[in-house]
Amino acid sequence: MNTTSIMVVGVGGQGTLLASKILGNVLVAKGCDVKLSEVHGMSQRGGSVVTYVKFGEKVYSPVIEIGEADYILSFEALEAARWVSYLKKGGKLITNTQKTYPMPVITGAMAYPEDIIGKLSAKVDVIALDALELALQAGSPKAVNLVLIGVLSAMTDIPEDAWINAIENTVPPKFLEMNKKAFALGRSYRQ
Repeated sequence: MNTTSIMVVGVGGQGTLLASKILGNVLVAKGCDVKLSEVHGMSQRGGSVVTYVKFGEKVYSPVIEIGEADYILSFEALEAARWVSYLKKGGKLITNTQKTYPMPVITGAMAYPEDIIGKLSAKVDVIALDALELALQAGSPKAVNLVLIGVLSAMTDIPEDAWINAIENTVPPKFLEMNKKAFALGRSYRQ
């Protein structure tokens, strides 16, 4: 079994850490050796949050270097642009099209970059979707993380019921049905 590397990137408060925990749980249940590393940055202030997830038969370090990620799961368009150099040739970038303005944009010191998704698509294989809209259909804007996990899950050979079990073991019961619906909407998404 080859080692696979996934980066989960976003902004503090978007649920990137929960998404990484679900991913870790499903991979451990599959029998993989899994290493996770969380890099929080300024997560409480809307700053960049990154989690490295590596899995395979034997994994020695969770660290993902530039050009090594098989997948990048991005919760926000600018974060996708910030981390795209970590994607390996032939890797897949899955990104939410949502824009979360960083402080320099909010204060007017900088403009939010134009056509991020178009520019990324010219360089790498991108699946871009309005995960916020699907999350709202599921019942909460906070379900973007499960929508994106659903999209990623459809690209793996891991059965859907294994993903559902990982969600059930990770998500608090009062949010479970809404998160399962968000996952299903992401899993059935077609670009």
